[in-house]
Amino acid sequence: MTRRQLLAAPLLAAADAPRIRGVELFPVVYPVTGFFRFFPKPERPAVFVKITCEDGSAGWGQSVPTHTWSYETPESVVSTIRNYLAPALEGRNPLDIAGAHQAMNKAIAPSFSTGMPIAKAGIDLALHDLAGKLARQAVATLWGRKPLDRITLSWTVNPRTLEEAETLVEEGRKRGYRHFNIKVAPDPAFDVALARLVRKLEPDSFLWADANGGYDTATALEVAPRLARAGVNVLEQPVAANRLSGFRELKKQGALPILMDEGVVSSVELVEFIRLGLLDGVAMKPARTAGLYDARRQAEILQDAGLLVLGSGLTDPDVSLAASLCLFGAYQVKHPAALNGLQFLAGSFLKKPFRLEDGALAVPAGQGLGVEVEEEAVRRAAR
Repeated sequence: MTRRQLLAAPLLAAADAPRIRGVELFPVVYPVTGFFRFFPKPERPAVFVKITCEDGSAGWGQSVPTHTWSYETPESVVSTIRNYLAPALEGRNPLDIAGAHQAMNKAIAPSFSTGMPIAKAGIDLALHDLAGKLARQAVATLWGRKPLDRITLSWTVNPRTLEEAETLVEEGRKRGYRHFNIKVAPDPAFDVALARLVRKLEPDSFLWADANGGYDTATALEVAPRLARAGVNVLEQPVAANRLSGFRELKKQGALPILMDEGVVSSVELVEFIRLGLLDGVAMKPARTAGLYDARRQAEILQDAGLLVLGSGLTDPDVSLAASLCLFGAYQVKHPAALNGLQFLAGSFLKKPFRLEDGALAVPAGQGLGVEVEEEAVRRAAR
């Protein structure tokens, strides 16, 4: 079989599978416990998605919009799913995930890349959860992969002062973290000082700098060698997603491995960006890639090309976090993952919430995405 056939084979539709009867949406908020640049309010919105079949079987997904990071909002996620995606899925075979994406992409067309990927991720995760439950298998088993048992996490350092940075690093160490990611841009002097401080405090950590597209190309070219000398291991999204010439120049400079994030939504542009020599790897987020279906393709493409796959997220809670752990475990992602939901969010809607142990999270091993949603709590909290 070809690699593409192998990717699709575990999820080929069974003729006798129950059909999708309906899609329910539950907007909720999680309290935010510390300063994080993308949360202007002390809350993290999310939308639970429940897909139910004619026989009563159900799967759970979750969309995690953040309007200061992406154009998608909780309101747009709800309206997109309710008015366009759900009608396109009703009556379909839930095991035909490839067909579901085709239907969703017909209902909501792309612009440069996949349209409304965060909304579509909620549907995709619910379909994967449902497929695993119908097969009574974990999603990694459906994919024919043996996952890691645990994913080591990276602690996010997002300070407003260097004094605050030292406090944040110490807080992470007390909670068992030994690896760190720092938010940088737009101030190179502060960023280099921050990197030096974190490297001094944790000389053996994997140190990951994320600019979220905050530098212009000239500044990024100037600061990248300085960050490398300060002890940074990789630089994520140094310039805006539409500054492809900037990525080309930074890759050519070679001061640090350059990761893409915001600019890679689907495997289509990923292949194009690799051909153009723009990146050394991707900070992978299933929530950003319309879910696990295309995220798997991207992981395969990157690994086949000998490029980096680093685990990342959108401050994911609960089901979205479970999906990320399933993906990174299945594809043996060894570098510490920047999954900071447990760091910044309080509360959980899972029957058994995730628990950090020695700076790592266990990869869910149960059926589907491996977690159980406390449905009544979700229904009570939905607004």
